[in-house]
Amino acid sequence: MDAQGRGRADNIDPADQWVLNPNTGEYELRLTPSAPQSGVPRPRRGSPANAGPGAGTRARRAPERESPATPGPDVPGPRRRRGAPAEPPPGRRKGRTKPKKSKAKKILLWTGGSMAFVLVAVSAAGYLYLKHLEGNVSTTDVGSAGKKGFSKDEAFNILIIGTDKRTGKGNEGYGDKGSVGHADTNILLHVSKDRTNATALSIPRDLIVDVPDCPTKQPDGSEKVVPGTQNVRFNTSLGQDGRDPGCTMRTVKAVTGISVDHFMMADFNAVKTLTSAVGGVDVCVAHAVNDKESHLKLPAGKSKVEGEQALAFVRTRHSFGNQGDLDRIKVQQQFLGSLMRKMSSSDTLTNPAKLISLAEAATKALTVDTGIGNVSTLKDVALELKKVPTKNITFTTVPVLDNPAEKVKATVVVNQSQAPAVFDAIKNDVSFTAVKQKEKKEKAEVAARLKGTRSAAADIRVDIYNGGAPGGSAQETLNWLQNTEGVPKSSQLGNADAPLSKTTLEYSPDQADQARKLADLMGLSASALKPGKSEKNSQGLPAIVLTLGKDFKGAGVSLTTPTKAPEVDKSTADKTVCAS
Repeated sequence: MDAQGRGRADNIDPADQWVLNPNTGEYELRLTPSAPQSGVPRPRRGSPANAGPGAGTRARRAPERESPATPGPDVPGPRRRRGAPAEPPPGRRKGRTKPKKSKAKKILLWTGGSMAFVLVAVSAAGYLYLKHLEGNVSTTDVGSAGKKGFSKDEAFNILIIGTDKRTGKGNEGYGDKGSVGHADTNILLHVSKDRTNATALSIPRDLIVDVPDCPTKQPDGSEKVVPGTQNVRFNTSLGQDGRDPGCTMRTVKAVTGISVDHFMMADFNAVKTLTSAVGGVDVCVAHAVNDKESHLKLPAGKSKVEGEQALAFVRTRHSFGNQGDLDRIKVQQQFLGSLMRKMSSSDTLTNPAKLISLAEAATKALTVDTGIGNVSTLKDVALELKKVPTKNITFTTVPVLDNPAEKVKATVVVNQSQAPAVFDAIKNDVSFTAVKQKEKKEKAEVAARLKGTRSAAADIRVDIYNGGAPGGSAQETLNWLQNTEGVPKSSQLGNADAPLSKTTLEYSPDQADQARKLADLMGLSASALKPGKSEKNSQGLPAIVLTLGKDFKGAGVSLTTPTKAPEVDKSTADKTVCAS
């Protein structure tokens, strides 16, 4: 719906009606009154009399006033002052104008898209406009591959997919003709629980992987399992044989061990429309570029690109590095860092008209999973992303090696000596940049749980439960403790009441020495120790409680989580780097 057709005066630029609220630091829509107003405004129902400026425009519509009950014979009617006019009859009060519907409901939308990681800050007014934006967003039900909803209190992982499918006007010359839409560009974005940092991990399209079996939702509501394939390119995890983005999410989990919560996907148009909406993105090249394949022409040094030229920049491969996909990934990461800086600049955030254009472009460019498939949830995702400083957003790539099975090098494989440490750091929410750690006192108290005396292994009394580990893990651990580690006073008691993501060890204060010894044997970190209560074993004696979580890797395999990320080839979103 046109913004000027919703109660605004004619010939008024919507951008002129946006004002900065000093209390919130955000722009809000102030509508011009249709009639002169009293010098002393009357408080709205449900609003405090001393509400500050702008409170009226932010208030939701009050519920309809209920008709007062007619006084009974024993209940006197309300008294009125001498000379005051009589009260009007029940119902709407005479002469009182009905308050306008508030159109200042805020929306701040950050999102991602094609061949790129895109963070778009958008403010827009009106419930109807919000619903209009929601109608722009396409969704795909990926079933159990992702989460059903979004939590503001947890770390989260979003897979950003750029496809090579030719859709939209002007895209005939891009991608493979007739492509079903493969996963051409893939970035796994991890946002830390405390929002101090984020990691954008690029996954090469030519990475050789095993694609697992994939349940996919069909148009008629039924489910079809697409069989998995072995030793194929990662990009075939989407589109091939009818695979949906959920298949790509499952493939990421199979390769990295990292669970993907949600996905955002777009095609070539996203780069063109979003960069045009923001007024262009600054890029830098170390030498002049005239690429015949991508049609990119740029002089050496800094330039501004948008639309077709921006798409050509992120698609260029033959003019940079070794002319391979890995070098193009680095160029894309540099472009994305610049795009993020532009999105968070005052030039963008203080321009309401530009923000509205971005809202339209971003929502039209996206396909997302149903777990985040409405604008309200996307707004929540955006607000959490906004908390992460650009200097602590790290871009890196899955460590890989040339495929040893090929004479002519065209594909890559995971570097098993380096990649697991990268995956573990992301899984355990470890930053790749130096950040100011929050809650230092609490962290010190947790670390102190491992400090102190240790009992002998033979003195440990422990009950073992399976809280999400593979079947048989509790019995395996029992056998290992009794036969290998000398812990005879141990029992396995089956499944826990509820699954746990992390293994825990609960104990009472007088059992701390036993808990520390068992933590040493199991390779448990201090955060796994939970001081509190223990339970009675079969002989009625107090026993500490070991619950094996989903992170359990096997008896005797250390569960100590990394506290420092490995050294990797990386860049951060706050730095300008020239592509070479």
